[in-house]
Amino acid sequence: MVNGSVVNRSVVNRVAQDRSGRRPVALTIAGTDSGGGAGVVADLKTFEAHGVWGACAVVAVTAQNTIGVHDVGLLAPSLVRAQIAAVAGDIGFDAAKCGMLGSAELVECVAEALVDAGPVPLVVDPVLISKHGDRLLSEEALVVMRARLLPLAAVVTPNLPEAEALTGIEVDDRGAMVEAARRIAAMGPRVVFVKGGHLAGPDSPDLVWTDGEGTWLESPRIPGRHTHGTGCVVSAAICAELALGMDPVDACVAAKHFIEHAITAGVDLGSGVGPVDPGWQRLSRS
Repeated sequence: MVNGSVVNRSVVNRVAQDRSGRRPVALTIAGTDSGGGAGVVADLKTFEAHGVWGACAVVAVTAQNTIGVHDVGLLAPSLVRAQIAAVAGDIGFDAAKCGMLGSAELVECVAEALVDAGPVPLVVDPVLISKHGDRLLSEEALVVMRARLLPLAAVVTPNLPEAEALTGIEVDDRGAMVEAARRIAAMGPRVVFVKGGHLAGPDSPDLVWTDGEGTWLESPRIPGRHTHGTGCVVSAAICAELALGMDPVDACVAAKHFIEHAITAGVDLGSGVGPVDPGWQRLSRS
């Protein structure tokens, strides 16, 4: 269950940061979604919903809608690195997240740019396959991600297929989620947040693993087909809370609360899988 005191702590941090005279900044490093439901667009919407200023380094441009990914263009690593350096050298950022990275060369480039920018909490969403089944990361890039990017991460947020790809084991029940989390933690991240949405059954449990122990975040499965962008919004919500000063484990709990509402408020757009709504708080106030 979601701990209400953890969620409230986010509000306290937000007020404290505002009084300091500087708005927290979160950086997303990911691809675009021309349909507006995932990637950089969803991340920036999520940052805004948390009261955090969003900056971005675009890694790829996709032609995408609710039906699928129709085309992908990767940017030059030098341009990606320049974007990260431009933000770091002037505005600065308090936390960062990585989403779709596309190639081994880009994963390596992003890891190097983040090291150069200096230590800030990093969320790695190991995006491998789109909601529609389109492959977004090569096997070679996955190897580089394990070696270069995961050791930099405060939090890594795999779903079950991504946990399988990272560990090489089948992940189809709670026991396997625990083993996968243990193996991913050995790759260097402080916290592993294994998302259980792909499990069969009426529940959608997530596992937060840190310091050799796991905590289950329990929730019933939310009905509805509009779930595009779920992983992006979860990782962006964690990133926003880290930018606000929240502990990584508490940030995972708060993000679980946030995404449950975003899924419930899913937007009926297009003829395929519609997006979740990071702006659900706006709707609840209207």
